Amino acid sequence: MNSLIIIATFLISLAIGIVVGMITRKKVAESKIESAENEAKRIVDLAKVEAENMKKEEIFKAKEEIMSNRKELDQEIKERRSEIQKQESRMIQKEENLDKRSESLEKKEQDLDKEYESLENQKNEVNELYEKQVEELQRIASLSKEDARKLLLTEMEKEITAEKAKLIRELNQKAKDEADKNAKEVITYAVQKCAADHTSETTVSIVNLPNDDMKGRIIGREGRNIKALETLTGIDLIIDDTPEAVILSGFDPLRREVARIALEKLIEDGRIHPAKIEEMVEKAKEELNTIIKEEGERAALEAGVNNLHPDLIKLLGKLKYRTSYGQNVLSHSIEVSNLARIMAEELGLDAKRARRAGLLHDIGKALDHDMEGTHIQIGVDILKKYKENPLVINAVEAHHGDVEPETMEAVLIQAADAISASRPGARRETLEAYIKRLEGLESIADSFEGVEKSFAIQAGREVRIIVKPDKISDDQMTVLARDVSKRIEDEMDYPGQIKVNIIREKRVVDYAK
Repeated sequence: MNSLIIIATFLISLAIGIVVGMITRKKVAESKIESAENEAKRIVDLAKVEAENMKKEEIFKAKEEIMSNRKELDQEIKERRSEIQKQESRMIQKEENLDKRSESLEKKEQDLDKEYESLENQKNEVNELYEKQVEELQRIASLSKEDARKLLLTEMEKEITAEKAKLIRELNQKAKDEADKNAKEVITYAVQKCAADHTSETTVSIVNLPNDDMKGRIIGREGRNIKALETLTGIDLIIDDTPEAVILSGFDPLRREVARIALEKLIEDGRIHPAKIEEMVEKAKEELNTIIKEEGERAALEAGVNNLHPDLIKLLGKLKYRTSYGQNVLSHSIEVSNLARIMAEELGLDAKRARRAGLLHDIGKALDHDMEGTHIQIGVDILKKYKENPLVINAVEAHHGDVEPETMEAVLIQAADAISASRPGARRETLEAYIKRLEGLESIADSFEGVEKSFAIQAGREVRIIVKPDKISDDQMTVLARDVSKRIEDEMDYPGQIKVNIIREKRVVDYAK
């Protein structure tokens, strides 16, 4: 029983202690919370005070900055006002000056009007005096105004014609004195040392036959042999009544040469049938390629030109089968090379470059049947492809005057080309073209006033003009020769040069009785 009481007492005491502890702890916590709230309130109050101080400080700084900016702005406004006032002063000054100038101009304009009116009056007076003088002169000279003008113009024309003729004669004589002697010596020496054979320009080749029976074998059964040969070569075979001969006709000289070689081989072999024809045509092509290479090498050796590209040598060889106005182009190229070399040596220029450019100047003609463009442009493109000397290329491009020559050697190529092409016997013209050129020369000469008769002589290289002595004076002859030469240059195409020779003769005949 006592134990229960003790236990109960202990439990009650424990419960009371716990309650008291909780109460005490609660009071302590409330005390701490109150202390924290007071501290927080103090901190907030302090922050408000600091914020207020900072706000006042920033407001003060802002006011100071505003005051500073206002001062600067006031200063700038003052400066601008001052500048504007200066500009206004200048504008006022300019307006005053303009007003003064305007007044001055108005005054000058009035003065000019007065002077103009005075000049008009003087002009009218001068015109009246002039008319009176003209009438008086006409009365004294017994000539009208138009007659006097014509007389004056006639006299002036005579004086001008005489002066013009004198100037032309002096210039021509000066040029001849300076250039004639050296040019003649150089060109004559070059021509004397150089000569070349020339073949006639033709579109046919003739193949001789051992007998007329061979014509039938060439034709073959139903014409199969001749058809095969024409198809393979592209050349027409003409078999007519010509004894022991057949004619090969075609514009391509290389194809015609292949047909000629093949036909000669077939005649020599005796077996003529399509298979054999095809075989012989192939052999002829190979043989022609060999001939072309050999001819190119021969031309280079004959002209003394070394280090040519093999393809350029082949193109040179092809020129053997190319003609121009009846002149063989390969022979012409060799001749131009030699002429240019000789003239270059005489003048102390680069002979190697001259002979090289002379040999290659017509290289484009080897391909002008197969490619578009002039033989000059084709030749320039070929030489550029094989990296030829630029000065040689310029000489080739300039030899017909398409571009300006850059060296004296290029000028020599022009001269050598003209010499080779225009010397007597070098080229052949058709009869129609020849007659047309002569008629054209005479027609141009006869079209000038005062010409009595003209004659084209020396194969069209000279036109001899006989003038009427009562209409053409000695001075007018010089001018007429110049005018005729200019018309010929403008209206005609011709190789070399044409001499204009004017003859004026006055004969007086009387008889003693």
